[in-house]
Amino acid sequence: MEETILLPHKIKSKGIVYQDKYKKIEKIQADFQGFKKEYFVSDYGRKAAVVIVRDNKILLVRQYRLLINGLSYEIPGGKINEKEPPEKAAMRECLEETGMKCSGLKRLIEFDPDLEYSRNHTYVFVAKATQGMLKKEKRSVWVSIKRCREMVFSGKISDSLTVISVLAYLTKNIKRKERNRS
Repeated sequence: MEETILLPHKIKSKGIVYQDKYKKIEKIQADFQGFKKEYFVSDYGRKAAVVIVRDNKILLVRQYRLLINGLSYEIPGGKINEKEPPEKAAMRECLEETGMKCSGLKRLIEFDPDLEYSRNHTYVFVAKATQGMLKKEKRSVWVSIKRCREMVFSGKISDSLTVISVLAYLTKNIKRKERNRS
């Protein structure tokens, strides 16, 4: 497969090759000058998540993940339903996954985890106000901000959404503290 800095003169769908309720895979052909490139793009839809902070702790959800064959520590989040605003999806996912109701969401970061083989535009918010009880099965845990940072750099937190979100939160807090000192 050729790498290029050229833009294709034509991009066309060759159709959906697989679809289920979680994703669809589309075959796409890009025609460049002198060559063609074929892509198989997985479309997972848009995703929303929230970093919940209380008493210098971040709320994480533990979930089984096949590719690591173990429990992953993640911020609450998931797929945005059709016509659902990202903020509402983040609040809904938080409630479903943790039993906590959050409000006062502020945009933290927005990103695309991949620019070539998957569509999964992601919105991440931060919230400090929460109410409710954590679910009884101990799926949700409060982890100190310092420990979250250590978990990211030791690989204990390896989910890209959570890594990006925790580091974005830490970066914004560092910048806020620097501005306050000036």
